[in-house]
Amino acid sequence: MDKTLRGVGVSHGVAIGEVRHMGTAVLEPPAKQIAEEDAPREQQRARQSVEAVANDLMARGNLAGGEAQAVLEAQALMAQDPELIADVERRIAVGSTAARAVYDAFAAYRALLAGAGEYLAGRVADLDDVRNRIVARLMGVPMPGVPDSDRPYVLIARDLAPADTALLDPSLVLGFVTEEGGPTSHSAILARALGVPAVVALPGACELAEGTVVAVDGSTGSVNVSPSEEEQAAFTRDAEERKSVLDSTKGPGATSDGHKVPLLANVGGPGDVAAAIEVGAEGVGLFRTEFLFLDDSTKAPSQEKQVTIYRQVLEAFPEGRVVVRVLDAGADKPLDFLTPVDEPNPALGVRGLRSLLDHPEVLQEQLTALAKAAEGLPVYLEVMAPMVADRADAKAFADACRTAGLQAKAGVMVEIPSAALRARSVLQEVEFLSLGTNDLAQYTFAADRQVGAVSRLQDPWQPALLDLVALAAEAAGAEGKSCGVCGEAAADPLLACVLTGLGVTSLSMGAASIPYVRATLAKHTLAQCERAAAAARAADSAQDSRLAAQAVLSGE
Repeated sequence: MDKTLRGVGVSHGVAIGEVRHMGTAVLEPPAKQIAEEDAPREQQRARQSVEAVANDLMARGNLAGGEAQAVLEAQALMAQDPELIADVERRIAVGSTAARAVYDAFAAYRALLAGAGEYLAGRVADLDDVRNRIVARLMGVPMPGVPDSDRPYVLIARDLAPADTALLDPSLVLGFVTEEGGPTSHSAILARALGVPAVVALPGACELAEGTVVAVDGSTGSVNVSPSEEEQAAFTRDAEERKSVLDSTKGPGATSDGHKVPLLANVGGPGDVAAAIEVGAEGVGLFRTEFLFLDDSTKAPSQEKQVTIYRQVLEAFPEGRVVVRVLDAGADKPLDFLTPVDEPNPALGVRGLRSLLDHPEVLQEQLTALAKAAEGLPVYLEVMAPMVADRADAKAFADACRTAGLQAKAGVMVEIPSAALRARSVLQEVEFLSLGTNDLAQYTFAADRQVGAVSRLQDPWQPALLDLVALAAEAAGAEGKSCGVCGEAAADPLLACVLTGLGVTSLSMGAASIPYVRATLAKHTLAQCERAAAAARAADSAQDSRLAAQAVLSGE
């Protein structure tokens, strides 16, 4: 094996430790037949196991809070899918054991997801994790998952399920490396939230022998195998130097010549606020509100409950900017009361704003709740719509905000290429743009962000994606309006400089990334950022784009 392996760095920091591998997946249950009179008992066992796994996922989500909670609650809904449970019971009725019925029913559902377009195909790993947990409980074998250890280690896995990533203990798991996944996968997002160094999409990671010492650099994506004592010392020195720079850089985000770039936090709810404040976030650039709606897929939360949650976040940032994204349902976040169940490709169907416009009462209730939550608070509230395609969408959302009496700026997320291409038209209806680079890359390249096999196309350094960012930023500048980035691209310190050079006016990211971005911006002038942006756009691949920007910013 090569001495140095290279994957995609997705969470900053350096980890040095011995390799421990993820527990193996559940084995396929034997296909034996049961007697007809045993079917009711097996059906009951299946229902109890499904419910226990769903409850466990919900409990893990409650413990983890924030973004992890939304991900795990979505998994719990997968487990409780009525059609899936009905299929399990039908299979038991004709002679399958509970474990085998679950295994086969999930296999059929898995095939449907895998063939339903790139967005839903990315949920296969989450579905497999749910299946493995139910089957393990039915077979009475240990649950697949993070290994037990009383010594710190580097975790190696083919992929990490959100349920495992969300509750990793950073005092034991020094860092992790996976063969699958991409820079915007659930595991990558949760790793950044935890502050655990991580590298994903590393071919051959699972071939690393148990107990091998590795040095993982979550910034560069390199994994050094069996480093010498001198190399370990060099890694440690580099990490300490980086931390020293972080500790010495405080205050609002800005380039070295004083060009202000507000650094905001992505949050999923009140549980994420403390971490954002601790690192000096200047506000919230993306408040994902969908977690509040996932508690019950059959109906929207009451207006009173919404007001309470929204106000907790708004109160935390007096005089700060808080950008709230209205409910983004559909695709991998289906809600029974809102989203269609029979679409051939939900990722390209009625999701985001489209769902809300089909159910205007849900949108009005949320906008009214936001208006009430902001009453009397010295906060700069902004509200934006997801999945906006054109000016007509933007107008419909702005009209809804006015109808609700919302005293806040109305904006839209640019996640569909058409919105970037026609950004100036869209801006005739709204006051700001916010680029969701995760979905914008996914739709631009037809490459699911959860699928490691197409990770090169998910790379936010792709020049075509930078071209779309530039188009949106230029349009906003021409209209005298703002254009931020709230996708995971903003969390890459080097790319943050390029985005600034493209004309982006604010950057929003997981709280753990803010100190790294702040320190890197502070080392470069706006002119350097602009030259780096031009060099990055002139390249023909993501790798060349990154290298070109790096050369400019390092003065090479």
